[in-house]
Amino acid sequence: MSWRKDKDEGRAERGYHHGNLKEALLQAALDLISKKGPAGFTFADAARMAGVSPAAPYRHFRDREELIASIAQRGFEQFEAALTAAWDDGRPDTVTAFERVGKAYLAFAREEPAFYSAMFESGLPPDANPSLMAAGERAFAIIRAAAERLAALAPPGQPRPPAMMMALHIWSMAHGVASLFARGDAARRKLPMSAEDLLEAEVLIYLRGLGFPTDRRPAGQTGPADAKPASPPPVPPAGPPAGPWGTPK
Repeated sequence: MSWRKDKDEGRAERGYHHGNLKEALLQAALDLISKKGPAGFTFADAARMAGVSPAAPYRHFRDREELIASIAQRGFEQFEAALTAAWDDGRPDTVTAFERVGKAYLAFAREEPAFYSAMFESGLPPDANPSLMAAGERAFAIIRAAAERLAALAPPGQPRPPAMMMALHIWSMAHGVASLFARGDAARRKLPMSAEDLLEAEVLIYLRGLGFPTDRRPAGQTGPADAKPASPPPVPPAGPPAGPWGTPK
């Protein structure tokens, strides 16, 4: 990035002669979100951190809300890529691929907390930005596809649960675990299991409640199926996070 004083016009403020002002503002806002949360800074704060005048951001963004929406959209695009790679079209089998999706969800929340916060905690109206809404729906479509494959595994004689209902419940559980302690928050609760183990236990309990077989023991094995606690600590219900997935269609 190259900055210079505009001496010809005798202006006191810095001018710029580069093509990356928009990226500079996005990065500045992302840094501010990581430090203060999506509601903890102003449009002028973002301009100051990017090293431009308070009026400069208006060249690319209508207001602070549009700036945060752009960050959230970029986050959903990266989130979609991570979930798509984890799902891998259900290979080598539905359950294994689904477990990878859950781990990818938690990994994104842990490794990209500023993007995750902009996506789900910024309070943006879900229908105010069509591009953001579309990016969120594309990411959610991966979880829905996984839920549809899971629903198809319903045992004979059991009613097949709606895939959308399963997707919403599983997504809500993943969001609850991520919010509880998977994102590395200083005030997170300490539990005697990893975020991944807790999410797996929650999903298994949910699937068992729907009548799905959940015993993953190899043929011929006796005794406990694994070493995880039979009754893990319950996760407080978080409900669907705010953002483009707040009003699914």
